Amino acid sequence: MFGRLKRRCIDAARRVLGAWRRFREFGFYSDSEARGLALLKEWLTPEQLVQYRQYRHFDVTGCHTGKRYRIRYGVSMNVCELDTLGRPLVGRCFVPKDNLVAGDVMLAQKIALETNERGALQVAKTFSPRWRTIHTEV
Repeated sequence: MFGRLKRRCIDAARRVLGAWRRFREFGFYSDSEARGLALLKEWLTPEQLVQYRQYRHFDVTGCHTGKRYRIRYGVSMNVCELDTLGRPLVGRCFVPKDNLVAGDVMLAQKIALETNERGALQVAKTFSPRWRTIHTEV
């Protein structure tokens, strides 16, 4: 009897946690924000998707220099060049001209760095990153 009750409680807790994760992932966003994040996730590599789900950022490698960049959730001042240890060196701010939701901006930044890094950096404004380094995966 106790074992059956324990299994039911564990099962209920798993369902609640799953619902909370889905709500946290999509519940706080408008329909357009949710669609933008869904599109972004379709374009992320499996490693980037794991990284994004865990830390709300993902790393990309520039196509010309091979430098690593971290793209954090956001629409501006959310890209940072990383050193070999994964620490922020310099921030890069470049965004599409149109007013887009975060998922769409992050996808545009990912594609720009992976396919035309030099062009993206030419238009980017630099800033001093003040991020706490939460994740340093090499």
